[in-house]
Amino acid sequence: MALLEVKNLKVYFPITGGILGRKVGEVQSVDDVSFTIEAGQTVGLVGESGSGKSTIGKAILGLVPMTEGTIIFNGKDITRSVKRNRSSYRRGVQMIFQDVYSSINPKERVLDIIAEPLRNFEKLTKAEERKRVDELLSIVGMTSDTALKYPHQFSGGQRQRIGIARAIALKPKLIVADEPVSALDLSVQAQVLNYIQDIQDELNLAYLFISHDLGVVRHMCQKLMIMHRGKFVETGSRETIYNEELPHHIYTRRLLSSIPDINPENRLKNEAKRNKVTEDYNNQLSQFYAEDGSVYPLQRQSDDHFVAFPS
Repeated sequence: MALLEVKNLKVYFPITGGILGRKVGEVQSVDDVSFTIEAGQTVGLVGESGSGKSTIGKAILGLVPMTEGTIIFNGKDITRSVKRNRSSYRRGVQMIFQDVYSSINPKERVLDIIAEPLRNFEKLTKAEERKRVDELLSIVGMTSDTALKYPHQFSGGQRQRIGIARAIALKPKLIVADEPVSALDLSVQAQVLNYIQDIQDELNLAYLFISHDLGVVRHMCQKLMIMHRGKFVETGSRETIYNEELPHHIYTRRLLSSIPDINPENRLKNEAKRNKVTEDYNNQLSQFYAEDGSVYPLQRQSDDHFVAFPS
C-alpha cells in the first residue's frame, strides 16, 4: 500500500471579468494528474515555472483548493480533511518552502518558529519544548544558542536548515520540498541536500521533491514525474528517465539537454546537442501536443515508464 495516493487531481483557477466580476474562463493549473509515493521514497516533480508543479504540492497540503480529485494517505481517504489544521494528516505531511524567510514570522525567535507545530499538536512543558527544539537544531547541524536568535541573523542556507528543523518537528511521514535549494549557492545547496538525505535515512521520510533542476533531481530522487502545461508528459524511474536510448517526450529531451556539463572538452558537443533538441522541439510540437496545445494522455512504454504520446 502506497503512503500517499493522488487520483485525478485538478486545480483550476477562475478568470473573472466585468464590473460584477463574473467568471469568464479558468486557468487549468493542474489537469487530471495521478501518482503514488511509497514510504521512504523520494519522488521528483520536475517542470519549468508555471507548469503546475508547486500547485500540486500546495493542493496536497490544503494550501490551495482542489477542483476535483482524491487524496488517500496511509490507506484512508482524507480528501475532505486536508484543510483541517489539527488532523492527523496535517501532522503527518509537512512542507519545506522555497523561500523560508517568507513562510516564517521574522519577529519571532528560532525557538518559537520551530516550536510552533509542537505547540499545536503536543502538550509539552517549557523544559521539554526547549529540549526538543535543541534536538531538532542538532539534527540539522546547528547549535542550541541558535534558538534564541532571529531569522535575519542567519544566511540563506542556515534559514533553510531552520525550515527543515521545523518541518520534521512532528516526525512526519511525508515532506513536500518545494524548490528547497534553488535560491542557494551551489556549495550551500550540496550541504542542505545532504542534510535532507541524512534526515530521510534517520526518520524513514518520504519526499515529494519539487524542482526545475534535473541535475539536483538525479542526485535526490528514485522516481521522476516530468510536468508541462498542467499535466505529466513523462513518468518513470531515475534510470529510465536518464537513459537517452529510450523513447522520451520531446519536453523531457529538452530538459535533459539543459543539464550543465562541467567538462570543458564537451562544450561544443553539448552545444550542438542542445541546438538539435531545440530544433526538434520546434519542428515536432504537433507530434507531442494536441491542436489546442494540450498534453496527450500518458501511454505505457514499460512497467515503470509512461510517456504522453498520441494513442
